[in-house]
Amino acid sequence: KLRGYRIELGEIETALLSHELVRAAAVVVREETLVAYLVPAEQAPSTAELRDYLKQRLPQYMAPSAFVMLEQLPLSANGKLDKRLLPAPDMQAETDVHFEAPRTPIEEILAGIWTRVLGIERVGIFDNFFELGGHSLLATQVLSGIKDAFQIEISVRALFEEPTVAALAREIEQQRPNLKQKQLPRIISISRNGHIPLSFEQKRLWFLEQLEPGTPLYNCPGAAKLQGTLNVPALESALNEIIQRHESLRTTFATAGGGPVQLVNPASRLRLEVEDISTLSATEVARFVDQEAQTGFDLVHGPLLRVRLLRLAPQEHLLLFTMHHIISDAGSIGIFLQELARLYAAGCRNLDAALPELRCQYADYALWQHHYLTEEMLNEQLEYWSSQMAGAPPVLELPFARPRPAEQRHRGSQEVVQLSTALSAGLRALSRHERVTLYMTLLAAFDVLLFYYTNQTDIVVGANVSNRNRSETEQLIGFFLNQVPMRADLAGDPTFQELLQQVRGVALNAYTHQDIPFDRLVEGLKLPRNLNHAPLFQVKLDLITTPAPDLSETELRITPHLANNGGSHLDLIISLVDSQSELSGWVLYNTDLFDRTAAVKIFEQYELLLAQIVAHPEAKLSLLLAYLTEADVQQTRNKQDQFRQDKAARLKNLKRTSSRGSK
Repeated sequence: KLRGYRIELGEIETALLSHELVRAAAVVVREETLVAYLVPAEQAPSTAELRDYLKQRLPQYMAPSAFVMLEQLPLSANGKLDKRLLPAPDMQAETDVHFEAPRTPIEEILAGIWTRVLGIERVGIFDNFFELGGHSLLATQVLSGIKDAFQIEISVRALFEEPTVAALAREIEQQRPNLKQKQLPRIISISRNGHIPLSFEQKRLWFLEQLEPGTPLYNCPGAAKLQGTLNVPALESALNEIIQRHESLRTTFATAGGGPVQLVNPASRLRLEVEDISTLSATEVARFVDQEAQTGFDLVHGPLLRVRLLRLAPQEHLLLFTMHHIISDAGSIGIFLQELARLYAAGCRNLDAALPELRCQYADYALWQHHYLTEEMLNEQLEYWSSQMAGAPPVLELPFARPRPAEQRHRGSQEVVQLSTALSAGLRALSRHERVTLYMTLLAAFDVLLFYYTNQTDIVVGANVSNRNRSETEQLIGFFLNQVPMRADLAGDPTFQELLQQVRGVALNAYTHQDIPFDRLVEGLKLPRNLNHAPLFQVKLDLITTPAPDLSETELRITPHLANNGGSHLDLIISLVDSQSELSGWVLYNTDLFDRTAAVKIFEQYELLLAQIVAHPEAKLSLLLAYLTEADVQQTRNKQDQFRQDKAARLKNLKRTSSRGSK
């Protein structure tokens, strides 16, 4: 018996042997898991092929969780199978085939529960719980985790009948409707006749652009270093295919009927010229990259995408791509790079990349938004936010290096930062244990840091939300990004774990009410306007989870390169990228308020705090802050000691020089 069912292992072996590519087979039970060991014929069948084959011949509960290919089955002296010599299956490898990452916070929390229970590093939303090694005892642990995280009961039968993260997320949404986005009609492709309105997100940027035409503040710059042999024609062809594929990349804006409209233009051929800057120093290259990022756009004439290819050395190039925010966002840049890598790899081998067909374009989304995001729906969301933000402090008073000017000038700079692999792994493990997303853990820690700096217990932090909560928009390039406030109450000296659970609840509700455009939210809350600081929040924490582009099938290696558009909308923004190993990113700061030293120190304190949280998540905030204060004092003492040593050394050198001079 296994998982409550009587299973004949020989029946599974017979089914496997009926496959034309299987020469020998043995099925055993290892730690409540069915594992199939196969000796393939001339060509080995894929795991996916074997699963599909068995689905037609066996019930689900008899499907092996793992398949291991062997040159021959190990036999004992009397010719029987020697189970002791069978290797353990690599369950993690099973999750790496056709992996699809979580798309929503609910799916991310569920995937975290699965990885903790199953003891593997990652879980895709369509991976089968039982095929990954799950069984009835582990299923009970999963259901217990779901109950703790969402305060609902999921039956064992539900898990057995639809054992995927995606299916369980749907079940949770049905039981907790407040966690689910309101069901709206699908986005469909419609006629381009007539004027196409701007989306709500675009309207705000268009208006700001009219106040300061050509400002680089709304540029989305990107840069990637390409190392290895570069096939320039294949790269140029890939770029042109992306421009043809995504209407947003060939969209411009005009005024008609008293308001702005978007115009989708025919694709024109992009010519990719190689610019040789190999004689420039590293400082000059950085200045060159920033200059490109800080060159504005003309929304009327376009194009709103610029691409430049720079040669640093024969085997080293820098690809610069800059888009205006009105046609792009962080998620779009990720899509752009992934498609570029896939098309380039196929072009190098003269193959068709076969990208999935887009179900709609950004103009379709804008039209859909105007039809279906009604005043009634937006007012419902505004009602939630009015309640959530009632009495919130208007400004977060960080200790700036310089006084806040009377009016914002949006001047900024950024510094690259990185957390160690060990600390990043510890944060992921803590998130899984507490049944929260990694972002929720980082946000709760950021709240504590801001409390440390301001002594304010009512903290409001801005969060980016992808706003791609419809399947039709998941692979579109365009401006979907929205911002929401995340408010935390740190009064009463809670433990970090208690604060984390509070943050989880706030975040899940925020994601449910993310459709309302940010400017509409600010307007609806009737906040007093002040020219010297941003409304609603002045600091933001962002976590970027877009998978890195895959160029493993080419002769190139790609690494990101930082580009700075010279602006900052807020006082301080920490952006981290989850690369599945270490967390790295940048700190963007307003140079009217901070100098580089102050901005870097804030992140260093954040890193210290994160390390303490991983080690002592049960600690009260007062204890965590006491450590931070002690570390800060010690750091100051170390600097003072170093200063004294440097001063003594200078005096000693001065005396020695004076002595030589007198002689």
